[in-house]
Amino acid sequence: MGRHPSPPGTVLVGHLAHLLPVSGVIVLRCHPLTLERRLRRARRGSARDRRMNYVAEAIDLVAREATERKVPVWQIDTSRSGVAAVARAVERLLRTRPEPTDRSVDWLSDPRVTAHLLDRPR
Repeated sequence: MGRHPSPPGTVLVGHLAHLLPVSGVIVLRCHPLTLERRLRRARRGSARDRRMNYVAEAIDLVAREATERKVPVWQIDTSRSGVAAVARAVERLLRTRPEPTDRSVDWLSDPRVTAHLLDRPR
C-alpha cells in the first residue's frame, strides 16, 4: 500500500490517525486520573478499556508514536479545558502552525499516576 497524503486542509480524527500519512499531528492529552474519571462518568467502555486508556495516556503512547513518525507534533493538555476551549486551541494551531515543541507532557512524574499504575486492575 502506497503513502497517499491527505488533501491540504483535511483533518483526521481518531486514536490511530497519527499512524496515517499526515503532514502533522495534534495530540490531545489529558491527565490520566482526569481521563479515567471522565470515562467512568460517561460510562464509556469497560473497566478494562478505561484501564488501557489510562495506561496509554500515562506512558505517552500516542504522543511517542506520533513523534517517531518524523512529522510535526503538537500536544494540547485538555485536563482542565472544556470542549469549546479545546476546539479553539486546535483551530489556533491549524491556523498559525507554530513551531512544534518537543516538550512532552510527563504524567509519570505525578506520584498518584505511578501509584495507580502499580495498583492491580479492578
